[in-house]
Amino acid sequence: MKRTGNGARMAAPRVAASKGVAFSKSPVLAVRLPTWRSRVVLFALFAAFAALAGRALWLQAMSTSFLQQQGKSRYERVLELPATRGKIMDRNGQVLASSLPVKAVWAIPDDVLAEPPAKLRALAKLLEMPEADLRKKLDSDRTFVYLKRQVEMDVIDQIDQLDIDGLDTRKEYKRFYPQGEVMTHLVGFTNVEDVGQESMELAQQKTLVGATGSRRVIKDRLGRIVEDVGLSKEPHDGRDLTLSVDSKLQYIAYTSIKEAVQKFNAKAGAAVVLDVHTGEVLALANWPTYNPNDRSKLTGEQLRNRVITDTFEPGSTLKPFTVALALETKRVTPNTLFDTTTSGRFVIGDRTIRDTHPHGVIDVTTIIQKSSNIGMSKMALAMPPQEMWEMFTKSGFGQAPRFGFPGAVAGRVRPHKAWRPVEQANMAFGHGISVSLLQLARSYMIFARDGDIIPLSFQKVTEKPVGQQVISAKTAAEIRVMLETVVGPGGTASRAQVPGYRVGGKTGTAQKLVNGRYSQTKYIGSFAGIAPMSNPRFIIAVMVDEPSGAVHTGGGVAAPTFAALAANALRAANVPPDSTVTEIIIPEHPLEE
Repeated sequence: MKRTGNGARMAAPRVAASKGVAFSKSPVLAVRLPTWRSRVVLFALFAAFAALAGRALWLQAMSTSFLQQQGKSRYERVLELPATRGKIMDRNGQVLASSLPVKAVWAIPDDVLAEPPAKLRALAKLLEMPEADLRKKLDSDRTFVYLKRQVEMDVIDQIDQLDIDGLDTRKEYKRFYPQGEVMTHLVGFTNVEDVGQESMELAQQKTLVGATGSRRVIKDRLGRIVEDVGLSKEPHDGRDLTLSVDSKLQYIAYTSIKEAVQKFNAKAGAAVVLDVHTGEVLALANWPTYNPNDRSKLTGEQLRNRVITDTFEPGSTLKPFTVALALETKRVTPNTLFDTTTSGRFVIGDRTIRDTHPHGVIDVTTIIQKSSNIGMSKMALAMPPQEMWEMFTKSGFGQAPRFGFPGAVAGRVRPHKAWRPVEQANMAFGHGISVSLLQLARSYMIFARDGDIIPLSFQKVTEKPVGQQVISAKTAAEIRVMLETVVGPGGTASRAQVPGYRVGGKTGTAQKLVNGRYSQTKYIGSFAGIAPMSNPRFIIAVMVDEPSGAVHTGGGVAAPTFAALAANALRAANVPPDSTVTEIIIPEHPLEE
């Protein structure tokens, strides 16, 4: 070690112990690469760390909201909380439709398919489907698939016992109809999504459905709820609906029309009962019908609500309206005589009007009682077509219905300016015009009431309806007297008599149009009546479509159906008898039309 001039020591260079070479001069440590390359590597490393820092800053500071949302979408779910659909009840509070809790079974296909085959077979059996169909549903690229909707709760309990991974359920409701096929054309039904499809279930969908709620949950990979985050929105159940229908009267109408169709071997039939004072529809029945709780074999014929959606030529049930117009305009009185000819034929242009039986000279009351087409034709041709057209429209024919019921048809009344004389005569006795059975029943309000007509309602009425005057109370009373003679022994509807009660009405027989021509073998027999006549309470209209037995007239098929329905309805409603006649007299060969 050397000393400096001031005595300080200076360290000697370190040398390799073996060769005496300084470390700084060692060839092993000698730099053989260019300096710029090390600087490039250093810059690259710096740039990489800067990019990572920038990316971290972007993710943790600038994109926090977006990333949190993406994370929630992978583990957080919003579950729908279904609202209970409102009940439908009859006027007396009897439940006609209610919602029962059920569940929908859904699956994560990949997880369920990984389960043992025995579990899949058991699941298919519980879901009442072939195993092949179950596997076909599970053979999907989707991460979610419904296996079956609206599964009963007892079945759900058995499915839970299988302990299948990837299988879960969702709460929902299934509509149940206690009265089944008896009430179905009034109440209707809903689909699997709880949306109304027919009748009042459809018409009052917004009232019944309510508002669904929701809640947020956290689910794991298998779709299982692991945490309840909180309630987002409360569900609000739908409002209950009270219909105008009376379950007792509905059952009576249903059994009456069913028995009539079977007895007369008919294609179909329909009946409707109205409350004279309120305009409420107390019963509405069709045959054929269907069970809304099991629609697996539902056909179009069963689905048709013939009371409202089908139109037909009403035939002689329209005759009282022409007579009412003639009485109202003072062109005739109940005793005015008309010569209906002894031949039973009346020629208008190139057409011939016929009566089923020749009647000779008869008065207006007898024209209704015997249902004379010739008498009606002569009476109609004495009046301007416009007046008849106005009478029909004021009575509700050819007008867009305001029943608040889906599928209601307007029928058809041709403009009066296009009427030829023979067409005017035909319309006087119900041909060349089309109506629904409900329109026909409502039109008889003007006779059952004191000449006014009120709106119909399918919901229970709490306020007295306001009517529109069509004819005077005097004319309405005169028509009621005539309608009562129709049901007597000398009328066309002697089979419509009801023991202990005075009733009245009018028969109708119309040939059906087939390919634009009137059929000689297919008929519609109808009857519209009032009961009891002393203080009208019900209007009952009956239609039998294509009776194929020995009898096909309204007096032969519809009148006795009316009698059976009216008798039971009056007793069920505790309407006191207004007649001392308890034995019905039906002629050996009753006059029918």
